[in-house]
Amino acid sequence: MNQSLWLDTGYPRDQFPEAQGSLRCDVCIIGGGMGGIAAAEQLAKAGKDVIVLEKDRIFGSTTSHSTGKVTAQHDIIYAKLIKQFGLEAARTYYQANERAVRRAREIARDDEARSLDSILYARTPSGTENLRKEWEAYKEIGIQGAFVNETELPFTVESALSMHDELQIHPLRFGQRLARMAADSGARIFEDSAVRKMDFKKRIVELENGTDVTFKELILCTHYPLVGLQNMNVLKLQVNRSYIVAAKAGTELKNQYLGVDADSLSIRTAGIDGQPYLMVSGANHLAGMKEETGENYGELAEHLREQFGVSDISHQWSAQDPQTPDDVPYIGRITKDLPHIYISTGFRKWGLSGSLAGSEVLRDLITGRPNEAIGLYSPDRTGFGAKLLQGIKVAGLTAGELAAGYTVRLESPTCTHLGCKTRWNEGDRTWDCPCHGSRFREDGSVLEGPAKKPLKL
Repeated sequence: MNQSLWLDTGYPRDQFPEAQGSLRCDVCIIGGGMGGIAAAEQLAKAGKDVIVLEKDRIFGSTTSHSTGKVTAQHDIIYAKLIKQFGLEAARTYYQANERAVRRAREIARDDEARSLDSILYARTPSGTENLRKEWEAYKEIGIQGAFVNETELPFTVESALSMHDELQIHPLRFGQRLARMAADSGARIFEDSAVRKMDFKKRIVELENGTDVTFKELILCTHYPLVGLQNMNVLKLQVNRSYIVAAKAGTELKNQYLGVDADSLSIRTAGIDGQPYLMVSGANHLAGMKEETGENYGELAEHLREQFGVSDISHQWSAQDPQTPDDVPYIGRITKDLPHIYISTGFRKWGLSGSLAGSEVLRDLITGRPNEAIGLYSPDRTGFGAKLLQGIKVAGLTAGELAAGYTVRLESPTCTHLGCKTRWNEGDRTWDCPCHGSRFREDGSVLEGPAKKPLKL
């Protein structure tokens, strides 16, 4: 049951080799999800010699556990961006993500993507007020959409805000096509190639199997950076977890939906090989902060039964994603002192369009092309105040969890990242760290970082 619909219905897997020997490249990319493969495709096409290192199988984690929405409608974001960064920066964010939507549409085949509207919906007066403000931001930026009070959903909404002509994809099938495009352009993709050590000064990556990769530029696309560097990126990222259930349905919805109220849900359908599936996502919480996560799946399954009349759940899975203090991803040079080290992270659950947009930013930074989004996404854009507040928030949580972990959860294994006590996640049967979001399989092996070593069980 706990299996992603996408992993269960992808194309037959291409086999990529394990990295062996001593290798050299222009750009080494650590992480074989959408961020890493999209960047590899763009850089290889631009003439760079690219190596991608994935510790397991490409697209096996975050990408294949997403909702599969490729859209520039990232919840309520544009009114906030205008207030924080100004109108032109908000327009730049929209244009970068809308280019990502168009690029995905050009890449995908019919069984991998479907064009439709993305729609935010509100069921409360406060939600409607927020949508009105967002609609005003749409009009200022020039986003094509509509503010309405009815949808096709089987429950009453107070208001809804659409963004026209967006996209939904089968993220694994789409990713598999993108990986072939990257390889055809010359990128070398390696699986089962876990990193053991990185020497930024010598520009060498060492793998667990003894292989070493010498690089000119290094990009960390690991969903969560492997290490906290000088500007404390580990402390600047809050990690959130959400849950998804899917069931076979009779028809597909015309559009895809996201609620803006506190307890609202993400809703879409997917037609896979002639069979429609209905997917509902939500029940969010901070990563590692809940043990009985089976309740989260049950809550979503009940919504499917009550609102859609669907009771036979075919798949259920969960996902997590880091969030930056200002909700804009960190894509670019991690610090001015290390101009050859880049990160791509903090997508706030919008990593499909964000990764495609980010791949253009990384390409243009490395090849010296102009791109108006470079400054907006720059990891060093946030001031000291934002860094400090987020650092206190997450570090305070870490300190509390360390104390609680060793007094309450004495028998729980210790996270191999920074020593927090993990929590057993009964719903997913994983050990989850509440401090920085590391996750471990039942046998103790690493499922998601920043931890790199397995638990001692």
